[in-house]
Amino acid sequence: MSGLTRNVKKGRPVLTLVLLLLLLSSSSIVIQRWAAPPTTFLMVSRALGGDGLSYRWRSLDDISPRLVQAVIASEDSTYCTHRGFDMKAIERALKANARSEKRGSGRVRGGSTISQQTAKNAFLWPGRDWIRKGLEAGYTVAIETVWGKRRIMEVYLNIAEWAPGVYGAEAAARHWFGKPASELTPGEAARLAAILPSPRRYSAASPGPYVRRRASRIQAAMGTVRNDGLARCVLG
Repeated sequence: MSGLTRNVKKGRPVLTLVLLLLLLSSSSIVIQRWAAPPTTFLMVSRALGGDGLSYRWRSLDDISPRLVQAVIASEDSTYCTHRGFDMKAIERALKANARSEKRGSGRVRGGSTISQQTAKNAFLWPGRDWIRKGLEAGYTVAIETVWGKRRIMEVYLNIAEWAPGVYGAEAAARHWFGKPASELTPGEAARLAAILPSPRRYSAASPGPYVRRRASRIQAAMGTVRNDGLARCVLG
């Protein structure tokens, strides 16, 4: 048996595994175009760590449009026009992180779009390693192609973490304000968006000075989102 033949045979299990993973990933993307994700890696890991699990899926029609406006205002103002990646935001984040590194502050700024965050939350494990970032980029392209903007937003709002063990807009609205997500006021929606970067640290119901200031800016920006049609790909 030649060395080439032996190498091909040795590589078959690896190739088979890669092809199987690609098939499973593709199937999962297609299935979740219509079906609600049962859980995510983050939900399971947090639950095993003792946080519990409160997760209530709701159709986008049953979530206040104010929350859509709030997360676009706070997280991704070009959501309806980009194709998964905001290169200007990524460039700004890289420059900000370089300045932070020089100062030794240790603060890291992200440039991820809502599409990237959805891809990460729905399909991948928590972390910042390069393998995960590469997979995130691939999943982002896939869901932009297969799901479309409205479905990406629906999944994003339903699986985002809004408090320890609390996932999705419905569970968050009931946890913080004792009401369904469909009844969120502009101020409540802005506060939920304000705590998204650090939902385990901040409170939406009893916000401190930082969250109050951030929520005030977000609520003001929601007017721009509404007036300039920045959420048209989701709300029509």
